[in-house]
Amino acid sequence: MMYNRQDPYELWNSPPFEPVIKDDIIYARGSADDKGQFYMHVKAVEMLISQHALPCNIKMIIEGEEEVGSVHLSDFVRAEKERLSCDVILISDTSMIANDIPSITVGLRGLSYMEVEVTGPNRDLHSGVYGGAVANPVNVLCEMISKLKDENNRITIEGFYDDVVELSQEDRDAINAVPFSEEDYAADLKVGKTAGEKGYTTIERTAIRPSLDVNGIWGGYTGDGAKTVLPSKAHAKISMRLVPNQTSDKISSLFEKHFQSLAPESVTVKIKREHGGEPAVVPSDSLEYKATEKAMEHTFGVKPLPQRGGGSIPIVALFEEELKVKTVLMGFGLDSDDIHSPNEHYGIFNFLKGIETISYFFKFFTEEFLSK
Repeated sequence: MMYNRQDPYELWNSPPFEPVIKDDIIYARGSADDKGQFYMHVKAVEMLISQHALPCNIKMIIEGEEEVGSVHLSDFVRAEKERLSCDVILISDTSMIANDIPSITVGLRGLSYMEVEVTGPNRDLHSGVYGGAVANPVNVLCEMISKLKDENNRITIEGFYDDVVELSQEDRDAINAVPFSEEDYAADLKVGKTAGEKGYTTIERTAIRPSLDVNGIWGGYTGDGAKTVLPSKAHAKISMRLVPNQTSDKISSLFEKHFQSLAPESVTVKIKREHGGEPAVVPSDSLEYKATEKAMEHTFGVKPLPQRGGGSIPIVALFEEELKVKTVLMGFGLDSDDIHSPNEHYGIFNFLKGIETISYFFKFFTEEFLSK
């Protein structure tokens, strides 16, 4: 039996691609990340046009490859610079701290995503006949992965941290000033304790520090019952989140060299680069940010907080490099929306509040831009 790497649809309480509304929450795959959020923009523009209140020209791009690195969008952007010229880019693909604590994302981590294959014997073997005499690729892969971090959860790849900028204590204090409960965080995830790089808080680990995680691992027999097989191959998908000054190409090269060095002579290793993206930082003193802040304060009734996000949106760095404009990251999801998981959901409150706030952003940005 082949290892099933598809989404576990059986864990959904309702069909994933048939939206279900329950208790003012929309349950559907992509409801929060990111179909529901981009649809807010469609409805905001539709509403403004119907009221003859659209204050500026708007160009809209909707593409479906963000989760695999927007592999074709970069070519399109480079080929259509004049057609895409603009004064600001607005993206809703991020989250807020809470519905009563709105926030604006001012930083994103980059991404280096790899797939590795470890091969031992030229075919699957009987573990009774060959076990103990031939290297098991699954065992070897697990040992290699275990060596990618030390006892302090620090990544061991040589040169990995060379370009990482250590923030001042003042900056770290500001990042940790947002409302956060370590106990509630752990309880929500049903874990006894959080874990991560020693010397940093949970907020810092997910915002300003790079990370390395195994996203999937497979090999050998995984079907029902027993099959005493010594597998020929083992595989894993490994992602690294990057922080400003790190680049995906450099980190991918460092990973390839280091991972190959961990392999014993009893196996061979192949490494494939899946996709990558660069980190991005959005200044919080810009005209774009001020218009975003004003729009969210107008609709939520409180001033939003700046917040660095742990995820990656590769097109943000691409847009700035190619179109020479800043991006506003104004998202309305919550970390509890179970994105990328069974029963992903998005609140009706967030959906409607997003439509309203996006509309005011167009208004306030136009006013700010014309008055500069």
